[in-house]
Amino acid sequence: MASASTHPGDRHRLTDHYDLAVIGAGAAGLSVTYAAARLGVRVALIERGSMGGECLNTGCIPSKTLLAAAHRGEAFEQAKARINTAIAAIAPMDSAARYSALGATIITGTAQFTGRQSLDVNGVALTARRIVVATGSRPNVPAFCQGIPCLTNETIWNLPALPGHLLILGGGPMAFEMAEAFSVLGAKVTMVGGSRLLPREDPALAAPLIAALQRRGVVLLTQRAVAAKPGPVLVLADGSQAAGTHLLVAAGRSVDVSTLNVAAAGISAGPEGIDTDRSLRCLGNKAVFAAGDAANPQGIGPQRYTHVAGSHASIIIRQVLFRLPAKLPSTPPVRAIYTHPELAQAGCTEAQAGPGAKTLIWPFADNDRAIAENLTTGLIKLVLDTNGRLVGAGITGPNAGDMIGLYALMLAQKTKLAALAGLVLPYPTRSEAGKRAAGSLFAEKLFSPKISRLVKFLARLP
Repeated sequence: MASASTHPGDRHRLTDHYDLAVIGAGAAGLSVTYAAARLGVRVALIERGSMGGECLNTGCIPSKTLLAAAHRGEAFEQAKARINTAIAAIAPMDSAARYSALGATIITGTAQFTGRQSLDVNGVALTARRIVVATGSRPNVPAFCQGIPCLTNETIWNLPALPGHLLILGGGPMAFEMAEAFSVLGAKVTMVGGSRLLPREDPALAAPLIAALQRRGVVLLTQRAVAAKPGPVLVLADGSQAAGTHLLVAAGRSVDVSTLNVAAAGISAGPEGIDTDRSLRCLGNKAVFAAGDAANPQGIGPQRYTHVAGSHASIIIRQVLFRLPAKLPSTPPVRAIYTHPELAQAGCTEAQAGPGAKTLIWPFADNDRAIAENLTTGLIKLVLDTNGRLVGAGITGPNAGDMIGLYALMLAQKTKLAALAGLVLPYPTRSEAGKRAAGSLFAEKLFSPKISRLVKFLARLP
């Protein structure tokens, strides 16, 4: 089995045929490679950039580190140093040296399909029984912004100093997290978020996040930007303008496979990703899989979260390594926004659940732990279908991302709501709010006139 780390100048060390070739060393690609290498499969991992992908180097880790540093009162220079320290601490787990030691062949270069099961990497021909494309996504930069200097999540970490006035184009999770971080660090922030902020989230859950930014002095403009000019200045749909010293574009992400030559493999792709079935097999070529941000599963669409990329890897591992059937669940993936307060969602929102859905709500204003800490902003919202089954849960409040795991497990295991209502939890905790929300459904039945008559009758029995 080939196990040497290989670079373009070491071509004589390449093995020309593999059981598995993985393109991209982000969350999905690393997970697939790890399992294959540990099980003794001849696997090549191809990466043209930094090991660890977007999440480690320019996404999740830098952004969460910046938020934490800002709320600890650190200056921008300290926060930048903290980001570098965090990345350096995690990087060895994602390094070429570690995966080479596990038995994988690490190839630095740009991969291009030359056939249905063949690749070219910097002029070297490779073939593989199975190929996994896990090349991630890139930030969208609207055409009207491309003529002026602007930042994205890939470049904002290179700022030499704190911006005087950060202008943010976008109203999604990244825009909210960066607006909070930079405002707490001391920058003036204006967000141009389109017609609705956090459009994917339940309005009741999003409202506390919006209010929190406004209290911090962030200017929120719910209009669409139609043009930009040096300054930077964004021109809005009504003709008004928003200006700043720096422009951060946080307007979503898209997939660019232009260097992959996917047509040679008989597969298709667009800005939303490589077209696959729910098993993540590419449409038109069952020997090729797509995972993580690069995948656009039929009937589901892209799911661009690091933890979903890990889930994709598990689905591919079961099929490629163990020849077992596996496919994506239809339930929307769990997700979180790491502002103060946090917002987390598992499964369907009320709008996604459709007509007839019922909700159970418990505000943290009625939770003893929240009252004791004087942090009562937010709520837990459970979503039930027309049959009374739990199909979604949303939380806004401190540590919502840590609390949502219970509901993700309930949805995955199809746990009945009665189990949550009967769960014994430590007191006082915010988790009790979800139990109280579930219990409110059964309280309606328990204290109904019919049950009351029954209890009175039983009380008269000897």
